[in-house]
Amino acid sequence: MTRPTAMPKDSKPALTPKLRFPEFRKAPAWETMRLIDLADKNVKWSFAGGPFGSNLKASDYLPNGVRIIQLQNIGDAEFLDDYQIFTSEEKADELLASNIYPGDILLSKMGDPVARACIVPRSSPRFVMCSDGIRLVVDESRHDKYFVFLAINSDDFRRKADNVATGSTRKRIGLDVLRELSLFVPRLPEQQKIAECLSTLDELIGAESQKLDALKVHKKGLMQQLFPREGETLPRLRFPEFRNAPEWEETSLGEVARLRNGYAFRSAEYVESGEFQIITIANVQQGRLELSSTKRIEALPPDIQSHQILHPGDILISMTGNVGRVCVVDREGLLLNQRVGNLVPQGIDRCFFYQLLQRDDFRSTMQLKAAGGAQGNLSSGDISEYSFRQPCEPAEQHRIATCLSSLDDLIAAQSERISALQTHKQGLLQQLFPSPTSAEA
Repeated sequence: MTRPTAMPKDSKPALTPKLRFPEFRKAPAWETMRLIDLADKNVKWSFAGGPFGSNLKASDYLPNGVRIIQLQNIGDAEFLDDYQIFTSEEKADELLASNIYPGDILLSKMGDPVARACIVPRSSPRFVMCSDGIRLVVDESRHDKYFVFLAINSDDFRRKADNVATGSTRKRIGLDVLRELSLFVPRLPEQQKIAECLSTLDELIGAESQKLDALKVHKKGLMQQLFPREGETLPRLRFPEFRNAPEWEETSLGEVARLRNGYAFRSAEYVESGEFQIITIANVQQGRLELSSTKRIEALPPDIQSHQILHPGDILISMTGNVGRVCVVDREGLLLNQRVGNLVPQGIDRCFFYQLLQRDDFRSTMQLKAAGGAQGNLSSGDISEYSFRQPCEPAEQHRIATCLSSLDDLIAAQSERISALQTHKQGLLQQLFPSPTSAEA
């Protein structure tokens, strides 16, 4: 078996992880390799990144064809499938250097966290990658692809990437810098054993995720019945006590809510364990506030505005990247960052308003408004001019909101089960990979 190429003599040696499978306890210590050394040198555009796809224009986008993977599709160790745009086969052929394929590893050159990675799904034979994404094809004769994916998502690699990234509000890492970042790597059989263990856990998480998806599909179908379709003034399904109530009236978001903007925090003020967590666009996921990774500050800036200090019940919307995601704040101690909007409803049931914004129509409208660049952006006008119909009677608004909120409770409970499994997986990752502190000892 080919021995991994060692780093220069002045590199610090890699140690062993805290948890090791019995058959490898007497195996050699893990070695340090550059990320570029794991790539398949026989693949022409392995470890290629933009600007190959950056010349895509809004006129190149189509309702179907070859899927374009945007930066916002690269989640934190997962592929986010809900943002979909396409281009023609001819355009994809023209951008051959940015074509990517099922099973490839994709890394981001920009965002928070920077260098986050996902695996391209098998839903299409090929894709086109826009700028700020990087394709990594692993040399599978020497390395296990899924192990490499896990290593990229390890605490050590994430720390290294964050340390060399540039930018204050929107971090970026250069392709040449990313190629040189190091990982801890054992021999191939041990890589395969770790990958097998964690992929089994992934299968369990996948099964629970399918249950979650079923609940979401059920809610989506119910929402399609409880809200009027385009061109209609009444929903297909109406609660008995409101069947003789007036038709729903048309309004716009700007007439029933105010959009308040976030604060421009400076990265120099971030601390490890400050009292306040800063909510960025990465924390605003569809229907949930993700707080597993947040920046913190110790004290409130003297010029921060009251609406930028969040409270339970506040409704947030992502205005950059994967735009149109909406969630509700569920605790104190959170602060609103720039490019995250705080929607303050006025004269409409708050819960009904939130459910209205969960509709596919709202998200697709926002995404279309933001399309046209590698990093989509929404203006306050884009959001405020969104039009919809609402019941005239507050009681009907409340009844619809109560029905849909009960489904949200089931979805939240299932999400918590998945989160517990993901936490268990993260704990295993920390045990099965050498820690940054022990490696630097």
